[in-house]
Amino acid sequence: MRQRTALYDWHVSHGARMVDFAGWDMPVIYTGIVEEHQAVRTGCGIFDIGHMGRLEITGPEALDLVQYLCTNNAATMKEGQVRYSLICNESGGVQDDVLIYRWPDRFWLVVNAANRQKILDSIARIRGSRRATVTDLTLNTGMVAVQGPKALELCRGLVPVDLEAIPYYFAVRTTFQGEECKVSRTGYTGEDGVEFVVPSEKIAELWSTLAERGCRPCGLGARDTLRLEAAMPLYGHELTEEIDPFQAGLGWAVKFDKGDFLGRDSLKMRQQDATLPRRVGLELPGKRIAREGYPVLALDGRPIGHVTSGTLAPTLQKSIAMAYVQPEFTTPGTPVQVDIRGKPEPAGVVKLPFYSRKK
Repeated sequence: MRQRTALYDWHVSHGARMVDFAGWDMPVIYTGIVEEHQAVRTGCGIFDIGHMGRLEITGPEALDLVQYLCTNNAATMKEGQVRYSLICNESGGVQDDVLIYRWPDRFWLVVNAANRQKILDSIARIRGSRRATVTDLTLNTGMVAVQGPKALELCRGLVPVDLEAIPYYFAVRTTFQGEECKVSRTGYTGEDGVEFVVPSEKIAELWSTLAERGCRPCGLGARDTLRLEAAMPLYGHELTEEIDPFQAGLGWAVKFDKGDFLGRDSLKMRQQDATLPRRVGLELPGKRIAREGYPVLALDGRPIGHVTSGTLAPTLQKSIAMAYVQPEFTTPGTPVQVDIRGKPEPAGVVKLPFYSRKK
């Protein structure tokens, strides 16, 4: 039986189309992907992200455990800071991409729903004698993303802190309706916004209040087109256990100077390997969509890679895709082709991201 977030009944009663996502019943669409996408780009949208794993790490050696588990450096984080990181396997492939939260007395890891148990298993395997305790908070809490240029305005007064004063990629502890609440200036859409974590019994009240204020409920379909325009990698597409951070263009999240961590030696070697495919952006002049798995070809028809994600971008009105290609084809402006159902379609390598919001 699939798991359900605390907002499942609300989604169903409001006409969301529900799908199986990583073992969870999740809304993929309410009224239309394009409408929901544009609501986030021009106003405000809300997403149920309660399926994301929320792991708490406490104890005198919590930092040591996080440091060995993650590629980025948690030791240099300030209290309340949030930092993107990767968790790699011993071969340097990506087990997951995560957010590290540093609280005054503990750490949080927000992990992808499909990888929650895998990361818990990895932690159990490497913890050893470290004095650190891991608690899975996923089923006891709910999580909502509020995204878009009007997000902060529509959230004003929900909690007794000034959300606009929270720096980007920082979080605060506060309260919502008398219950503990954590709010971070983070998101996965390319827009400004915040993410709330509250006890499960309070999440429906928070969601309903946001919807009444004019935040549009959005499904996973719009979340995917939004993150793709912003060129944010999605685990299982741009990131896998066979792809390393350098191939994905995420080498900035690997800090070799912090000491040992999982996969460090393999990553050192893979960083020097100039033969491995690299992630690029592609634009196609027509309206045909380069979908996941479609071959990318050189102009002479040679296979040089494959598409990992593609869509007709609602904001840009262009056919865009991310792909892994051989290193010699990664320069922006390089002409290539995409084999769409047996017909080569022209495409060009472009600089990522496809879309950046006006600051």
